[in-house]
Order: sequence, then C-alpha cells, then structure tokens
Amino acid sequence: SILFHSSTMPEISTIYKISIIAFTLFFGASGSGCPVLECWFVQEKPGHGGGFSVPMSQEKSLMFISTEAFSEESFSRLHPPADISPSRIYYVTDPAGTFCSAALNPPKGSVNKPKCEINPFMPHASMVRWASALTDSAQSPVYLQADWFSVAAQGLDEQLTLSNIMRAPSASKEPQVILSVSSKTPVVRSRLGEAVLLDCGFWVDASSSVHGSGFSVEWRYQFRGEGRLVLAYDGKNDRFAETSETGADIDITGLYETGNASLVLEESQVRHSGTYICTVYLPHLLAQVAVDLEIVEPPSLSIYPSPLPLLVPGQVLVVQCEASGFAPHTLDLSWEFSGADGTSRSLGQGSVTGHRQATDGTFSQSSRLELDSGKLGLGRGGEVTCVAKHEGGTRRAAATLNVIGVSAPSIEDSMAMVAVALVLYGLIKFLSWTFCSSGELNFSKEK
Repeated sequence: SILFHSSTMPEISTIYKISIIAFTLFFGASGSGCPVLECWFVQEKPGHGGGFSVPMSQEKSLMFISTEAFSEESFSRLHPPADISPSRIYYVTDPAGTFCSAALNPPKGSVNKPKCEINPFMPHASMVRWASALTDSAQSPVYLQADWFSVAAQGLDEQLTLSNIMRAPSASKEPQVILSVSSKTPVVRSRLGEAVLLDCGFWVDASSSVHGSGFSVEWRYQFRGEGRLVLAYDGKNDRFAETSETGADIDITGLYETGNASLVLEESQVRHSGTYICTVYLPHLLAQVAVDLEIVEPPSLSIYPSPLPLLVPGQVLVVQCEASGFAPHTLDLSWEFSGADGTSRSLGQGSVTGHRQATDGTFSQSSRLELDSGKLGLGRGGEVTCVAKHEGGTRRAAATLNVIGVSAPSIEDSMAMVAVALVLYGLIKFLSWTFCSSGELNFSKEK
C-alpha cells in the first residue's frame, strides 16, 4: 500500500537539522525552490516469508529534488549528510514540481516537519474491472524493467497529501516522477446537507510510455473496518462502474483536461463521515491518497416544561434540556443560573441520559435538573440556561424562573399583595355598612 502507516513513521529530530543546511546548499545549486525532503525508506526485511505480520525495516533517506535533470555541476555542489547511507540518497527529477509545494518546505527553524515515506514498488496489472482494460495489451517489458518507488508525503498543517510513483534505471539513484496523485484537502469538515468537494488531482509524465495509454479513477469509502465503492470511472472506455452510491459525481471534462479527479457529494449526511481513498490507475501503475471527511452538526436545544411554572419555596421543579440533531456524538451538557441580582453560577450537569441515534444518523441526549429554591439558593428567581458544548460550537437555551413567597417580595409580589389588601378592605367596609344599616332599621321598628 502507498498510504501512510503512522507506526512506520516515527518522529525525526536530528536529521531535520541537517536538512536545513542541505536545503540551503541545494536551493543555491538548482534554483528550483524544491525542498530537500527527508524520508524513511521502509521495506520488508529480507529472508522472511509471507504471513500476516511481516517484519519491516526502515532507514533514513534523503531526496534532492529538481524540476530539471541533474547536471554534473549540480551534483558536485551537493553535500549529503554523513549519517545517511549513500544508497538511500536519491536525486529526483520532478518535471511538474509535485514535490515543490510550500506545504513540504517548512520555514527555517520550524518545529513541525512534513512526513515522508519511500517504499519499493512493483508494477503489476490491476485486477479491478474498471482498470483491467489498461493492460489488455502488455506494456513494454523494457520500460518496466527498472527500479520503481512509491513516495507518500504529508504536508504541514494538513495542507497536502501526496503519492508519487517514481522510475529509476536499474541500480541508479536518479528516479523520475512518472505518476503523481495529490489532494489539497486531506481533512474536510462539513455541516449536514451541504455539498462537499473532496479534492484529488493527478499528473502523468508526458515523456513516459504510459502517457496516453488510458487511465481509471476510483473513489472508495472506508470507516471502522467497513468499506464500499463510491465511484469508479474507466477512462479508456469512457464509462462508469455500477455502484449503489447516489449523489456522488466527478467532473469528466476537468478529469481529461487538468487531471481533476475530485469527488463531489451533493448533500452531506452523517453516513458520509469517514475516509475516502482516491486511486488513479495507469497501465501496471497506481497511486492513491486518502481524504478524511467529518460531518459536524451542532445540537438544537429545547427546555421543558416551557414556559417554566412558578416555583414556591419548598417545592421541587424538574427541568429537562433536550439536545437533538447533532453529530458526532460527543457532547457536554451543563446548567447555569443567572439570578435577579445579576450573579451567575453553575448548577452542574444534572442527570444526563445516554445517546439516542435517529434514522438520519444524528444523535440526541438530554439532561434532567431538579430545582429546589431552598437548597440551590435561587432567591426570587432568574434565568436558567442549558449549555451544550460540541465540536460544531457551543449552543445555549434559556428559560425564566420565577420564585414566589420568599422573604423579600418582588415588585410583582408587592403589587399582588396591595391588590389583595384593597379588595379585603373594600369587602370589610361593605359588610360593615350592610350590618350597620340593618341594625338601624330594626331599632326604628321596635320604637
């Protein structure tokens, strides 16, 4: 495979210091602006047969890169570091400058470095249906009889992922890039329902015998050990392979004119989250890059009951916050209270339920909080807020809480008590007048 395996690419520290010196020397010699790229050369250890676990060896390696062929003068001006074996130093001709991206050329003194891995590559006929036509007629054995390498590189800050196939005359250390597949969007995030572009482009050396012999493009999805074919196009016969995937397409015109093999998903869904592998097939050759897509949708919040009923001291009011429609499932729910006096404080997480998944793949979760004015010190009330912290952003929902019957009455409580007092006073006056009038009438009759 020409994809990265992080376990075979440990962090490099000392040789990167050497690369700064080497880059300065090479830049002055070639003037191409291409970096000196430090890599790990990874291959199977000799003398081991097949099996599920094959021991691997890795050696420090260095690639001097130029967009033009190296001359004797340029060789004489290069000084490879002594701690790298001469057999692992390569002088790469890259006519399209695929290695010359700024993402593979960190600033001087930068702590973060690009990652690079070189593997021996064995040209072979493809077995997939949409690429089998590329080797109907055998390729020239003279051309295939050479040293072949695959190089996988990852740029700084997730700006680039690159996979190149290189050919060198046997026993030579001067390979030339024949096929390059790259993506400028190794990591993509999208909201639900949006159109998504997964970038993938390829280039073929026009001087190679495989140029003009046809190509095929494949997009495959992988997630947690499961995979499916998303799209496959047979460029030699100009036809798509049948797949069960809907809403996925590529630009055929751009594919032929500029090597644009980008995949477009018309409407992103939760099920689209995962790794997408873009593979380009040539006769006996292939290169592939991986693009990670994550669908991130923040939750919608609701507080129940709505509105909140009046709370009497000594009474317990149960409030629930429902978070729904979010992805991925990681969510942090909590409660806050802002009092009428302007103070704010946390009320904790409450009792949080487990996740529930809807048919569209989104998740929901709720938190239940018991409000006891006596224990929580809610005073005359205030605003109760549910806070949801999610990868897609923080969301808040608030509800007003009124507490009645406390020692320091609110304006509303005072007005209500005045109204009651006036009614009682009027009633007493009315009854008093009624009884007085009745007594005077009875006294007159007796006389």
